[in-house]
Amino acid sequence: MSLKKSDIAKNISSKASISGSASKELVDSFIDIIKSKSNEQDVKVANFGTFSNKVTPQRTGRNPKTGEEYIITERVKLNFIVSNKVKDQLN
Repeated sequence: MSLKKSDIAKNISSKASISGSASKELVDSFIDIIKSKSNEQDVKVANFGTFSNKVTPQRTGRNPKTGEEYIITERVKLNFIVSNKVKDQLN
C-alpha cells in the first residue's frame, strides 16, 4: 500500500479536526524540514525514527540488454532508520 501526501493530509485533517488546506501545509512543512535539516545533520523524530544522508560511492553499471558498461556517479540518498518502539509495535 502506498500513501500520497494528499491521503496523509486527509487523515490528519479528520483526526485533528483541522481544515484540509492546513493539514496539507503541515505535511508539506514536515517534509521540507526533513529535507533541509538532513543536509546538515541527522534528523531524529522521537518514537518514530532517524532520517540521515547516505553517500553511495561511484560504481560501474551495466545495461542488462546490451551488456554495455557505464559509470554511475556518486549520489546522496536520504536514509530512514525506524526506531525500536515502532519496530516493537509492528512485531
